[in-house]
Amino acid sequence: MKLMFISDIHGSGYWLEKAMDKVREEKAEQIVILGDFLYHGPRNPLPEGYDPQGVARILNQHKHHIIAVRGNCDAEVDQMLLEFPMMADYAMLFHEGRRIYVTHGHGFNIEQLPPLADNDVFIQGHTHIPVADRKDGIYVLNPGSISLPKDNYPNSYGILENGEFCVKDFEGGVVKRILFK
Repeated sequence: MKLMFISDIHGSGYWLEKAMDKVREEKAEQIVILGDFLYHGPRNPLPEGYDPQGVARILNQHKHHIIAVRGNCDAEVDQMLLEFPMMADYAMLFHEGRRIYVTHGHGFNIEQLPPLADNDVFIQGHTHIPVADRKDGIYVLNPGSISLPKDNYPNSYGILENGEFCVKDFEGGVVKRILFK
């Protein structure tokens, strides 16, 4: 099963539409959203195509294919617009024989991992910076941000399939990649 990871939409209808085009192009079966859905937060500029209500409409069209966790810019009132659960701080997935801990990254994060076993996978958003690495026997991943990338990285998303996590930009380039042992 192919999973697509997106994070830090921050209310950008423009970039979410591009991400949904990639869902179709990649033939992803599930979309895992790592938080910060509708609002840009006080530290971020307004993203291109800022339209929180439009973002909610787009996401609701895909509600049966979304697994989601709450980001630090998300609030209970956002759940009123979204037709899928998104208020959990984390989710546990089991994919291709691996346990995957999914979170936004403002609690547990790559620098402060939850208790995990060797070869487990930890994936977060929050920093807007792509990561595909291994730390203390744990695979640590971040798909970057679809709308507000940082540190001169491109707008990006992640794909997990066949023991490989790949961060891609919207032109089809590979930004980061790691193979699971």
